[in-house]
Amino acid sequence: QVQLVESGGGSVQAGGSLRLACTASGYSPVCMAWFRHAPGKEREGVASIGPYDRIVYVDSVKGRFTISKDNAKNTLYLQMNSLKPEDTAMYYCAASSRSWCTASLGSGNFGYWGQGTQVTVSS
Repeated sequence: QVQLVESGGGSVQAGGSLRLACTASGYSPVCMAWFRHAPGKEREGVASIGPYDRIVYVDSVKGRFTISKDNAKNTLYLQMNSLKPEDTAMYYCAASSRSWCTASLGSGNFGYWGQGTQVTVSS
């Protein structure tokens, strides 16, 4: 059974940093991503990593967030720096069920999802 477990969320002041982690069990995903969902907004793809470490970011986090993947630990990370109040959301880890995949910010490309971890940024 595939399971994704996130950790690392919390509350921080604007300008601060947080590091999210997502460990996969029962499967070694090739493509993974972070999504976020804020109240009153649609779910948004934040960052994704695929084969050959190809990476995509949503424009709003470029230069502030860094996605990385430790294949030996089957763990995905999201280093978030210079956090802003508008980054406040529930953050979800997602993994593709396919080995032939690509980095993507489209939620339809991911079949496995974690339970989410809350990130709150205060001004």
